[in-house]
Amino acid sequence: MDMTLTQPLVLLVAGAAAFGIAALLWALRISDGARGAARKYREEEQKARERLARAESVFGAHPGVIMVWEDEELNEGEKPKPQSEWGLPNLYGSPVALMGILRFADDGTSDDPGVRILEGLADLEARDGNGQDATLRERLKQLRQDGAPFSLTIIGPSGRFLEADGRTAGARAVLWITDTTIKGLEESGARARFEEARAAVARDPMAFLEMLGKAPFPAWRMSGAGKLQWVNRAYLKAVGAPTVDHVLDRQIMLDQHVTGQAQKTISTNAETDDTRHVVVDGERRAMKVKMFPLSGGLGGMAFDITDLENARETLEKNSKAHDDTLNHVADGVAIFGADRKLIFNNRAFQEMWGLDPSYLLDKPDHGSLLDRLRERRKLPARPDFAEWRKGELAYYQGEKVDIVENLWNLPDGRILRVTRQRHPLGGALILFKDITDELSLKAEFNRLINVQKATLDNLREAIVVFSADGRLRLHNDAFAELWGLKKDTLSDAPDFDDVVTQCARLYHDRNVWATIKSRVTNPSPEYRQQDQGVMRTSNDLTITWITQPLPNGATLIAFMDVTAARKVEIALKDKNEALQAADKLKNEFVQNVSYQLRSPLTTILGYAELLESERPGALTDKQRTQVVSILSAADHLSKVISNILDLAMIEAGKMELELSEFSLRGAIEDAVDLVVTTSENTKVRVEILCDDRIGNIHADERRIKQVLFNLLTNALRFTGAGGHIKIEASKPVPSENIIRLAVSDNGKGIAPERQSSVFDSFTSGDTRGAGLGLALVRSFVELHGGDVKMKSSPGSGTSVICHIPETASPKTARIELELGQEAVTAR
Repeated sequence: MDMTLTQPLVLLVAGAAAFGIAALLWALRISDGARGAARKYREEEQKARERLARAESVFGAHPGVIMVWEDEELNEGEKPKPQSEWGLPNLYGSPVALMGILRFADDGTSDDPGVRILEGLADLEARDGNGQDATLRERLKQLRQDGAPFSLTIIGPSGRFLEADGRTAGARAVLWITDTTIKGLEESGARARFEEARAAVARDPMAFLEMLGKAPFPAWRMSGAGKLQWVNRAYLKAVGAPTVDHVLDRQIMLDQHVTGQAQKTISTNAETDDTRHVVVDGERRAMKVKMFPLSGGLGGMAFDITDLENARETLEKNSKAHDDTLNHVADGVAIFGADRKLIFNNRAFQEMWGLDPSYLLDKPDHGSLLDRLRERRKLPARPDFAEWRKGELAYYQGEKVDIVENLWNLPDGRILRVTRQRHPLGGALILFKDITDELSLKAEFNRLINVQKATLDNLREAIVVFSADGRLRLHNDAFAELWGLKKDTLSDAPDFDDVVTQCARLYHDRNVWATIKSRVTNPSPEYRQQDQGVMRTSNDLTITWITQPLPNGATLIAFMDVTAARKVEIALKDKNEALQAADKLKNEFVQNVSYQLRSPLTTILGYAELLESERPGALTDKQRTQVVSILSAADHLSKVISNILDLAMIEAGKMELELSEFSLRGAIEDAVDLVVTTSENTKVRVEILCDDRIGNIHADERRIKQVLFNLLTNALRFTGAGGHIKIEASKPVPSENIIRLAVSDNGKGIAPERQSSVFDSFTSGDTRGAGLGLALVRSFVELHGGDVKMKSSPGSGTSVICHIPETASPKTARIELELGQEAVTAR
């Protein structure tokens, strides 16, 4: 019997039986208990029983089972009873059919046969009459809630097929489930549809199962009731189980969240995935767990994404570090996404444009940001702002892909360099760099370079600068002129060797050029030192060169033509040698003459003193006056000769001081006593001012007295009658070992142009002296390690100031002797 005929017949029989029973009961109620009515009731009851027996026999003959939900209203949105998702359907059918269909319900867990069958069949692979994939769970839910009828072909284990039809009968939901194999019907069409879908697996199902079983990721299958049915080897390793049976017997789940995710997959009949941490083989790993509906249940796979998660975390850290770095960059940075919305900006961008942080947090689009800046008069003035704005936004349309830079002259005077480029993740990256100061410094630098070049070009020296790699970086016109080079040969930074090749026409010594090159290119500290030398060129020029390392690693070389200077130097040297020879000859002559004069002078003094004693006979007054004149002249000449000999010894470096302790005040008084007669005769007042704190000094007493005598004699010579001479001795700084000795007069003074030569030998302020007094003063004071100064002006007198060490030493004397010898040599 065809299913399309069986269903109406069963409904008809059941309806007739129910109607008969209802009619019989109605008859009994309205009966007045008459015998005829009772007999009629018994007859109708018998007929109803017969019809019910026939309906039950029809149900029993049906090759399947029938489920009827009589206690549920099929209102839209109504939920199943709490005790079961399936409710409590009434189950009808033959025991044989029931036992056959129960074989499909091995994965069911309920004790009720009907619910157990539904649990086993609910998620098996099925298709409706239109060939669309579906599940019994989904369609039965729609039938009970919305009254939507359906017809499904369900494929069970071992290739067996079942037909499931759902209809409503009044307020009831009825489900027919038929095993088409028991019916012996040929379901070739249905089989063809399923076989077509399984074609790839059917060709080699063992290979497919082996591939999945050896997959490196955990995989499993679960029933619609959430029971594990199969796992692969990676699953066993993940949960630490020895065998598949061990996992299935104990229902060892991958983690505690698998059951909940499986229920969600079944209830939504859609794929689900979740990323969570799972302990796999004793290690905490990040896993992506995917579950998807399958015929008879669901499948699951877990993929280890620990490396991916670590990479993602590293990327997030790098991104954060990148953002933090950009926030410390002085340049403004703005990144816009592919939708033109601002996705990142650093602090410099916000401060550069004076934007409110809350406005930037709203992620404005690029165009709105430009409009806002224009409203605040922060953008450069544009004659056609709309066209310019369109060009700025063209980076999002694929029209501009190259990096583009230009300058923005802002209304507030700032100059920005704006760099735009496509962002690797889509959108645009824009950099804003304030180059106002940079351009100012560049302009100042260029100005300084021009000044430097002008300065170098106006130097007489030839200047050239080479970098550490030996390339010419700078030169002046004098360099090209000195070596006869064309300016175009020095352009384009030629190498040192190329420049030397051109210069070698005038100077051929390659060793010297190699020495200069080592100062340029060798970075060793011993070569980064100043060096110099002299060149004699083929055109008879004398050129001095000097190298100077610069702080930036470059080397400056200066060449100077000293040909004329060398000629003058040679002439001066020859003249100096001649002067030294003449001075030596003069000294020898003076010494010789002095010694030659001393002998006759001694004779003259002897006879004059004899005459003065009047031993040969008495002298007249005139003769006595003449003898005194002879003695005075002879004594003066003797002193002049002694002074000449002293100067000769000093200049020859042969004079030595005889140091001793003596009273300075006593030496001053002795010197004054020697000249007191002269001062009385000329009516000149001599005053001594000696600091009481000055006692004895350690010096050559004879030479100090000679210094005082010469200074007093010189002062008397230039001081007229009624004049005043003052001798002062003091210590300007009590803590220092220096005595200040000054002889001052109020005479006629000395003209400024003659003051520089009064201490020279044989130079006198008048014709009455030989000009040796002040020369000896300076020499004796310097021998003691002191110095002499003069203060004088015409008509105001003269002061000669000597600074003498309170304690002189032979070392000091020797130093001064050496200085005296150098002075002699220089003269």
